[in-house]
Amino acid sequence: MNARKTAEEIAVRHPRETSDLFGHREAEPALLNAYRGGRIPHAWLIGGAPGIGKATLAYRMARFVLAHRNAQAPAVQRAQSLALDPGDPIARQVAAGAHGGLLVLERGLNDRGVLRTVITVDETRETISFFGSTAAVEGWRVCIVDTVDELNPNAANALLKILEEPPQQSLFLLVSHAPARVLPTILSRCRKLPLRPLATGDVVRAAARAADIDADDPALLEAAEASEGSVSRALTLLGGDALKLQQRTAALLARLPQVDPRELHALGESLPLSDRVALAAFVDGVEHWVSERLHADSDANANLPRLARLAEVWEKIARAARDTADYNLERKPFVFSVFSQLAEATR
Repeated sequence: MNARKTAEEIAVRHPRETSDLFGHREAEPALLNAYRGGRIPHAWLIGGAPGIGKATLAYRMARFVLAHRNAQAPAVQRAQSLALDPGDPIARQVAAGAHGGLLVLERGLNDRGVLRTVITVDETRETISFFGSTAAVEGWRVCIVDTVDELNPNAANALLKILEEPPQQSLFLLVSHAPARVLPTILSRCRKLPLRPLATGDVVRAAARAADIDADDPALLEAAEASEGSVSRALTLLGGDALKLQQRTAALLARLPQVDPRELHALGESLPLSDRVALAAFVDGVEHWVSERLHADSDANANLPRLARLAEVWEKIARAARDTADYNLERKPFVFSVFSQLAEATR
């Protein structure tokens, strides 16, 4: 058994480098059958919770289409999955981000070398030259948007324009953590492909592969059971005291709208500067609590203004969390801000 990787080492792995897909035994055949049927929709919205394999599935589909340009070819008609040998030249080019037939829209670096909090309109307009160029590779051209939730309003409108008049042999794979909040005009031009959280066994197998550890590791099983079907959450919880930190956060959230400043100080102290794993565990715990609260209140037919207020607060927290991580800001003010906003929203 190899030595366990740290959570930081695990977190940097990109979906374009991941050849295996765990779970999603209904979603993958839906893409494959649509492609070899010869009438595949030009745009798909792959939605679901973070960390369950949405981007991995998108890259898997992109590799398959780029490697099999003729949907009627015998190899495509016989295919049982979208799997492509990692040693295939197409797979290697996609993993290196160097295939001319694939455009990926994701948050880039600004002029100071810091990761942006949104996908900009200038980045989105690259689709125009990408699909309009005659010098690119022949056959299909694929655009992955990871994630469509991070498009700023102008970028969303720029994407919408090309979705309204898609070029021939173009395929858009839009990844979304919150499909219900995607611009309705974009939603109406996509085939929806919702993905479910993974079974615990699939989380264990996927996380074991990513972390290069034994699937029988008790710590991995504990993290998988607490992950709510998310591989990224399991990997975060696997690192250090992340699981205990998340449990501590949950205990404080359960007391809202009551807040103990001393305990918030202590919680902030447990999130050291530059410790992205601890910060991710804290934010993940908050997101899980908010999601459960929204779901429970919705089922109980709670008043809509309160639901809307809580959802709006979460969006602000998510933006602040990205800024805190991207700019390596102090954690304690962020913790106090989170609990202050949630306390106000739940009174």
